[in-house]
Parts: sequence; structure tokens; C-alpha cells
Amino acid sequence: MPSKPRGGARRGGPPRGRGGKANGKRSHGGGPKFDNVRVADIDEVEDQEPEQDESPSEDESEDDASGSEEEEEQTNSRPYLALMQSLSKESEVQAKRRKLDHQPQEAKPRSKSDQAEAETVEEGEERDIDHVDEPEEGPEADIVADDDEDDEIPDASDPFETHLVSPDQDGLQKRLKGIQANEWTQSHTEQNGWRLIRNLPGEDSSGTTTLPTPIPGPSSLNLKTRLAETVSRKRPTFDKLEQVLYPLTFAYNDLLFCARTTKNAENLRRMACLHSVNHVFKTRDRVIKNNAKLAKQGDNGDFEPRDQGFTRPKVLMILPTRSSATKMVDMICSLCEPEQQENRKRFDDSYVDKEIKFSADRPEDFRDLFEGNDDDMFRIGIKFTRKTIKYFSQFYNSDILLASPLGLRMAIGSEEGGKKQKKMDYDFLSSIEVVVVDQADALLMQNWEHVEYIMEHLNLQPREAHDCDFSRVREWYLDKQAPHFRQTVVLSAFNTPELAELHRRFGRNWAGRVRAQPAAYAGAVEELGSTTLVKAKQTFSRFEAASAAADPDARFEYFASAVVPSLTKRSGSSAAAAAGTLVFVPSYLDFVRVRNHLATAPALAGVTFGVVSEYTDLAGASRARSHFAAGRHQVLLYTERAHHFRRYALRGVRRIVFYGLPDNPVFYRDLVAGCLARSEQDLSLEPGRGSVRALFSKFDLLKLERVVGSKRVGRMIRERGDTFDFV
Repeated sequence: MPSKPRGGARRGGPPRGRGGKANGKRSHGGGPKFDNVRVADIDEVEDQEPEQDESPSEDESEDDASGSEEEEEQTNSRPYLALMQSLSKESEVQAKRRKLDHQPQEAKPRSKSDQAEAETVEEGEERDIDHVDEPEEGPEADIVADDDEDDEIPDASDPFETHLVSPDQDGLQKRLKGIQANEWTQSHTEQNGWRLIRNLPGEDSSGTTTLPTPIPGPSSLNLKTRLAETVSRKRPTFDKLEQVLYPLTFAYNDLLFCARTTKNAENLRRMACLHSVNHVFKTRDRVIKNNAKLAKQGDNGDFEPRDQGFTRPKVLMILPTRSSATKMVDMICSLCEPEQQENRKRFDDSYVDKEIKFSADRPEDFRDLFEGNDDDMFRIGIKFTRKTIKYFSQFYNSDILLASPLGLRMAIGSEEGGKKQKKMDYDFLSSIEVVVVDQADALLMQNWEHVEYIMEHLNLQPREAHDCDFSRVREWYLDKQAPHFRQTVVLSAFNTPELAELHRRFGRNWAGRVRAQPAAYAGAVEELGSTTLVKAKQTFSRFEAASAAADPDARFEYFASAVVPSLTKRSGSSAAAAAGTLVFVPSYLDFVRVRNHLATAPALAGVTFGVVSEYTDLAGASRARSHFAAGRHQVLLYTERAHHFRRYALRGVRRIVFYGLPDNPVFYRDLVAGCLARSEQDLSLEPGRGSVRALFSKFDLLKLERVVGSKRVGRMIRERGDTFDFV
């Protein structure tokens, strides 16, 4: 079972809408209990009939009883001895408590610095395993030149040169004016079966600015020699997707990729790491070589290089879990092949978890995300030298920062709070030039507000100098133009309005921004018809909403007036008619609204229901699932975020109502194919008798396309009819 998410709820979660709480506490499982007459009746029955797995066995009860009798006899026969034993136990416990107060129990011996650090931690606080006690270093002072001969003469065609070092000033100024005026030219292209939507700042009436053409392999990239040799040996040729994405990424375009899967994840990770490390190596080597030139000419020379930012960190990777960070680090090491890795053991102890927690029957994407160390609170700096990679370097001494949204938000601190609140510091983000957001679809299920907060604090003017040599800072840093030179690469399994807004709002790169997605979606409905044995009638009902803001109210009114009566008007009692109904609700705010309606609507007075949300603890979720499978609950409310973190295989499902379509089309397949097929196997549902009903509006276009397919989505949005059936 993955750990509970921290940092508040996803879009629509309480109590602050999107993003939820921002205090970093785990949100899932701590919600207030909802009481009503129907739930109270069920709780009363539960008290009378406790579940077998929640009560001790008969053998255990007998053992406890016999043990109590023996202790009572001994106490009565030897009262003085019993008194001395109790006093001895109390003193022993107190001694242990005093020892724990001063010397916390350790699994492994620690160094003197770690012990000194532990003494400063107040009682009751968790020790920060990512904390680094290291002084901040000054600018790069190394003057030893690298052995790469090709770096002596910069390549004028290298995107590193044309985008960052010496861009064409006429073209640059036109693009910057276009960004300031918010004027963008959009173009659509298809390459190797992938649809590319490009937005270029300014007006390109001539149409001469075209996208980079696909490349066959790494030999076409401008790589550092030591990287080129390694990647050519390990990945000599690219597949069709890599042929399209590599030239876009290495040309420093902002990129939003909307088709990340478990199959292409490693290739995308390699691309992101190769580009990031190549950028760091070129930046660092340029500084080192210029140091050598300045040292050679002395104080009388006129060489004045502009080769630095305000601070050292140049690459930021935002990742969902420590396991994801481990995969990134392993990929970086495989590309760099360092001779030494400093603090590697500490990294493995803190980030690597080789325990197999999930069986093979769990979905592949679930195991890929949550297998290993699934902690979503981390941050780590990585520093490169000529032959060494150092982990846990101080942020201001690092080249690459890897962090979760929550971990980095906590590292930045807050201006709100009392004396114990960490001082706000985001200067280490002032010179970030490449941002990689991997598994963005998983980050959406955490606190998305943290991601937006981090992006808002990138490339701001630093509050302190940090020993910066301002004579060597690039001019566009001093002119506050750094956000227009920063590249943002977002890799996600699918596109959402939040990702599109992130791409639009923070993708202000003068090189332009590109969204890459499949040329067409087959649709989950099509895949279900060809790959599963379950046959269910799937009905999609469209409701009208005047605007995106009015969509929640219109959706609820349609549900209450059209869907709820259909559950109760069948023959027999309303409870029997609604039995086996799973209601899937993506948003937590909508979930609360539906839950309250089921509890108070007079027409549903005879219907009992259970709830499984991201705030339901494990015992409560197990009880709700058990009651639903046994028929004690006729309706089960289930949220998208709960399914993301737990992936329950629900029993007793006869019909599914999608209050809203899931962002992830895999969830639609999980519920329709998994739950209904399981009910047929359990003989609780006759084959072909299962049904699905999904509500949608024109504002669900992205979700609907992934479920029904690109060929059908236009007709379902525009046609006069509002009901569409699939079998």
C-alpha cells in the first residue's frame, strides 16, 4: 500500500480548493467523520456484529483469559513481590524515557556531526534525513581545463550557444517583444505519428521558422565528448518518439509531452538526464576555461567573460517520490560513469527500497509509481566535479536539484508563521535554466499548488549576493529576462487543464513552446471492446453548462434530476434498485456534495451508502468495501484520488455511474473491465447485465477524447442529441 499523500488534496480538495492545505501534513485519512441517520444505523449494527478480522480470535481470547487468572493468583499469593515488580517496571520505563529524550534510538551508528545535529532537534520532531550541514561555497574557482578538445572552439550551430551564450540579437528582441505583448503564432505539425502544436512568440508571417527535423540517433546531437561516447554505446539509435523529442528538447524549446507510459518512461528519463547533464557540463566547462584565461592574462587583460548566473544550480527536477529520484540518479550515473560517488551509501539508505510491496496482478503504472520508496517529501542536491558526483551537496553548491513539490516548498520556507518557521529562501532557484517535471500526472494527485508556487519563485532576483561575481553574470540575468531563457520540460501520461495552464503561464521561453501528443486517441471504449470479455452497455450523457465556472452546479443538477431517479424507479424498493451501484466522483468537493445529497434526499431514504475517499483511513475503507460487497451498502462513493493511491479491486459492482470522467483513461478501464468482470466471475452479476453511465459536458473535451476516441469526440460534443450508447 503506498504511503498516504502529504501536502493537502488535489484539485478541489478541502479546505482550500485546488491544492488544499499548504502545511505539508499528510491529508489522506484524517478527514472528519460524516454522521447521518443512515450511517448511524449501520454503525449500530457494526457494534453488534463486529467483523472477524477486527476482533481477537477465540484462541487469543482464551490465552488472554488464562493469563489473567494466573497473574491474579500470583498477585494474591505474593502481594509484596508483585508490588516490588510493579515499582521496578515503573522505574525501568522512566529510565528508558529519559534515555530516549537525550539519545534517540539509532538503527546504525552515526558520525559526530550527525549526533550534534540530532541534539538540536526538538523533542517530538522528525529528523530531516535530507538535511545538509555544509558551508556555502563561492563561485567556481577551478582553473583546470578539461580534456575535451572540441570545446576549445565553440560550435556556432550548437543550441547552447545560439540560445544562451550568443543569440541573434535581432531575432531575440523580436521574440521578447512578442512575449511582452502576449502575441504568439501557433502552428500544427505531425512527425512520426505524433502531433506537435507549437507556439512561437511574435508574428511569423513568412512561416520560415520550422520545427527541428527528426534525427536518427545521438550522433546528430551537440554533446560533450565524454557523454557522446557513452550514449552512443548504450543507445546508438533512437525510436520514432525519440527522433521527434530529442531535437525539440536539445533546441531548448519548452515541451509538454502528453503520452508518458511505463514502456517509454526509461527512454524519456534518459533524454531528460542527458540534456540536463550536457547543459551542466557545458556551463561548468565554460566557466573553468574562462577562469584559466583570466588567470593567464592577469589583471591587465581586457577579457571580460559573461558566463554565469547569480547562483550555481542550473537544473531543477521535480519528481513525485524518492523512488523516482533514485531512477533519475541511476540514469545520470549510467551516462556520466563517474569514478567516484561521494555520499552514495547515504543516498541508498535514504532513497532506495528494494522490498517488493505489490504483487504482479496490480496495474503496471501503479507498481511503476509506488514500488520502492514512495515518500513524497524529499530534496537533494547533486554536485559534479571532473571525476566525481557528490550527493547531498548544499543547494548553493549543487548543479542539479531533485525534489518533490512538498520537499522543495518546505525548503523554500514561508514568511508566515512564528519564530520556529524556517526563514524564507529561494535564491538557489534564481539561476535555474532547465526545469524537468517528470510524471506530472502523479504530481496532479499530490498538492498541485506546490508546483505552481515553485514555478512562481524561479528566476527571481536574489535577496543576497551569495559571493556572486556580478562582472561575469550574463546580461539577460541582470535585465530580469531569465524566465524567457529558461526551458521547462513537462512529461505526463495525459494532458489536463492544469498542465495546459502551466505550459502557457510559465512557458515564456523565447525559443517557443511545443505540446506533443498522439496524432489520434483510439479511446478506452475501443480498447475495452477488443481486449476484454466483459460486455456492458456504456451510456454517455451530455449536460449543458454555460461556462466552466457553472459546470459543477450544472453537473450536480443533472445528476440529481436524471441519474438518481433512474436508480430508484426500477421495480421493487429503492434499496433493491440501487444495489451494487458504484458512483465514481473525480473531485473531492463534488464528492462532498453528492454524499450530502444521498444522506438527505427524501427519495433515497431507504438507500444506504458507503464512502471511500482520499480521507478515509484503511479500516474505514475496508469496512465500506466489505459492506458494499455483502449488500449492506447499496451505493459506494469512490473518488479518483482514492483510486490513484489504492487501486482497489471492488466486489459487488453491478453498475457504474461516472459523475465525471477520470483524467486518467486507465482508471476507466480499471473500473469497467476490472469491477464488472470480477462481479461476473463471482456470479453476482449475469454476463452482459452490467451497465455504465458517464456524465460529461463540453468542458470535459480532453477527458472524453481519451475515453471514447478522437473519431467520436467531436460528434458527441456538437450533435443535438445528448445520449450516446456503446456496447
